[in-house]
Amino acid sequence: SPTGDSWGIFTFLCAALCNLPALPALNCSEELGAGQSIQQTYDLTRYLEHQLRTLAGTYLNYLGPPFNEPDFNPPRLARAERVPSATVDLDLWRGLTDNARLAANYRAYSRLLCYLRVLDGQVGTAELRHRLAHFCASLQGLVLSIGGVMSSLGYPLPAGPAGPPTPPGAPAAPNDFLKKMDDFWLLKELQTWLWRSAKDFNRLKKKVPPAVVTLRLEARGF
Repeated sequence: SPTGDSWGIFTFLCAALCNLPALPALNCSEELGAGQSIQQTYDLTRYLEHQLRTLAGTYLNYLGPPFNEPDFNPPRLARAERVPSATVDLDLWRGLTDNARLAANYRAYSRLLCYLRVLDGQVGTAELRHRLAHFCASLQGLVLSIGGVMSSLGYPLPAGPAGPPTPPGAPAAPNDFLKKMDDFWLLKELQTWLWRSAKDFNRLKKKVPPAVVTLRLEARGF
């Protein structure tokens, strides 16, 4: 009968599937590892961009006027030069090798993370400390992710740990306004770095061809 035939076919397929060996087939190549690493880093960069928009607004409100005013655009002070600057000519930046751009990103975010951790210990509200701590954890993940991309592409990590945010003997901000100015520039540079990094990783993922994954099914006795 049709019902009996259907049941017989179903039973045969189940038996055949049960006799298949375990699939050793998802043999991920280095290209796949690099592609996955680049995609994850790109996604994390975009997530941090979104996260920073909220954090920056909250923090600038905490600093108060004029820092939270939309048209506030002060000149960069000499003392703020310790914060890694992303204001490099775009053509010069694109002219760097992938290795050089990745190394610059790795060093910059390692340094920016040091500044943010100091910031986290200075703010006066529990909610803002919580937001900063969460952002620091995400940024630490980005540093590790960039390191993973470099390793997957065969590039060495930049030598030497990031130095302390304030070199020994360096004077602290002489007044509250200049201290707030340092914080303002830290957030501004972070925004620019993340915007540019997203573009870097978007271009990089297009350069790494997707790996072809082949499944080899060796059906014993078939």
